[in-house]
Amino acid sequence: MSYARRNTDRTMGAEATGPSAVSESPASAVSKTAGKAAGLAVLVLAVSLPAAGADAGNPIGVSLPAPGGPYPVGTVAMRLVDRSRPDPLVAARPYRELMISLWYPAAGGGPLAPHMAPLAAADWDRHSAPPLGVAKGAVAWAATRTHARVGAPVEPRAGKLPVVLFGSGDGGPRTLGTTLVEDLASRGYLVVTVDHTYEADQVEFPGRRLVRALPLPAKPTPKVIAKLLAEHAAARLADMRYVLGQVAALAHGRPIGGTLPAGMLGAPDVSRVGALGQSLGGSVAAQLIREDARVDAGVNLDGAYVGPVATYGVTRPFLQLAAETHTRGGEPSWKSFWRASTGWKRELRFKGAAHGSFTDLQPLLPQIAAKLPEVPLADYVGTIDPGRSVAAQRAYVGAFFDLHLRGRPTHLFEGPGTRFPEVSLIP
Repeated sequence: MSYARRNTDRTMGAEATGPSAVSESPASAVSKTAGKAAGLAVLVLAVSLPAAGADAGNPIGVSLPAPGGPYPVGTVAMRLVDRSRPDPLVAARPYRELMISLWYPAAGGGPLAPHMAPLAAADWDRHSAPPLGVAKGAVAWAATRTHARVGAPVEPRAGKLPVVLFGSGDGGPRTLGTTLVEDLASRGYLVVTVDHTYEADQVEFPGRRLVRALPLPAKPTPKVIAKLLAEHAAARLADMRYVLGQVAALAHGRPIGGTLPAGMLGAPDVSRVGALGQSLGGSVAAQLIREDARVDAGVNLDGAYVGPVATYGVTRPFLQLAAETHTRGGEPSWKSFWRASTGWKRELRFKGAAHGSFTDLQPLLPQIAAKLPEVPLADYVGTIDPGRSVAAQRAYVGAFFDLHLRGRPTHLFEGPGTRFPEVSLIP
């Protein structure tokens, strides 16, 4: 089965399986996946949503919301090679090769970075967008720009930069978290986004080399998919620990990868490290906190927990953001994780949000649906106002890391408030 036909469990990263995953009609599976919207992977075996297309030769332009912090943002993409281990997903590869991006407060100009690299954007258009109901060529994905300047110098006024590692949902490229990532960087954080090669839909390496995700097993039963997700989680955990080691090298003045922006050597503060992830990325963020003493706090964006962390929880500060229908009562891994976790913890539910609301689909898909009304918008990003959803996510995630990595007090987590009435604190 092709990767693109997994639909929501791969494009948005939902993560667990159930008996209905292999027996429902495509329309029913899509509806239930969107309804659960909790990181529960409903495997879509054959999606035949009609793909809406723009006028020939006139693709739709989309944009990302500007970050809200006090600093301009810079970014640089880098290739890393971990020669200490073979690739965990392709046994024939004697080393693990990754693409990462550094996002940071910047001084100076430079060209705006694309949301997706050119080959990755073309592959997304061809394979990943159609399962969302968006026909190939309907959107000018390659034309979308971030607000970050490529290779701009690090802003010295920001001082030492607390570090946040970001992981997308299972199968999602690192670019799908740009809306949150840019905002954190504009607040004075160094955010490191990671593509997990052979799992992410598409990864573009230097030299115009594209690596696509491995295909699903021939018989994707719930047991097989659970095993696959466990393998992905283990590979991601090792990836994140390696990347954190590379950031530590930067902190100690040792270069890594390719050309670094001026001021990056010595800029990271690895005594203050957070982990942030959507869906499977959120589960791995929790596991990373549990297993790596270098990580101080973490955020899970609507993901079910995979592996031991679901049972044993964490002892350090942790924040869960949930779509409207995601509850501890309906998601066993959330219930067990919550009971076992003994550190500072909060759970917030976003009324009207769906699983994809915690990705860049939240700001992008409504722009597309405004011109292509056939796109099943609510299935992927719910009915929450896109601007309010983005603003709330940025406020809560930023406040959480400010509190636990910088010691800055906040009232956002003390109880119901009026600033974001669509967000409720779950006791």
